[in-house]
Amino acid sequence: MKADIHPEYREVVFQDVTSDFKFLTRSTISSKETVKWEDGNEYPLVKVEISSATHPFYTGQNKIMDTSGRIDKFKRRYTK
Repeated sequence: MKADIHPEYREVVFQDVTSDFKFLTRSTISSKETVKWEDGNEYPLVKVEISSATHPFYTGQNKIMDTSGRIDKFKRRYTK
C-alpha cells in the first residue's frame, strides 16, 4: 500500500441528538468537537440525526401503510 494516502482510522463517538444515545466505534470521519468517554479518554464527537435508538424500524414503532386505497384509486382513474 502507498504511504500517506489513507485517511486516519480512529475511535469516534457518535451521538444521536434526539435521544442523547452515544456509542463508540471506529471511523475515518473528522470532527472538531470532542467528548470525554466512560473510559476517561477524549474522542472526536459526531452528532447524527437518527440512530438505532430512534429509528422506527429498530424501536418497533413501524407504521404499516395501507396502500390498497391508493391502488384502487389508481385503477379507477386509469383503467377503461
